[in-house]
Amino acid sequence: MKGMRCFLVAFTLLAFANSLASAFDPSPLQDFCVAINDTKNGVFVNGKFCKDPKLAVADDFFYSGLNMPGNTSNPVGSNVTTVNVDQIPGLNTLGISPVRIDYATYGGLNPPHTHPRGTKILVVVEGTHLCWVRYIQPREPSLH
Repeated sequence: MKGMRCFLVAFTLLAFANSLASAFDPSPLQDFCVAINDTKNGVFVNGKFCKDPKLAVADDFFYSGLNMPGNTSNPVGSNVTTVNVDQIPGLNTLGISPVRIDYATYGGLNPPHTHPRGTKILVVVEGTHLCWVRYIQPREPSLH
């Protein structure tokens, strides 16, 4: 019986320590981190090397392709143009990615999908948009 109690205590402590480690979301080390490919002059953060903040320029936060409509002649009648840190190096560590979605005039569809730990803001520039939204929580709240 004593061996079982020791096992349960050890297992409980290990489970508790593991839950703390996986439930932590670290804060950014700096306000922004402009991604660069030069490994000599950068600091490694979030999978990319960061440019010295004093050397950041406006072009590090600019992309000129989202004003161009995408081709919607495909089976789902939509085109998604995504922009991430590869197109806008200044997005690194900010947790945002702008996207343009173009729908065909009749019957355009954006297939159902999820964004784990992400947020979406939709702005309709022209026409109307019927949007079905399901908010997903990581864990259902306790009813007790």
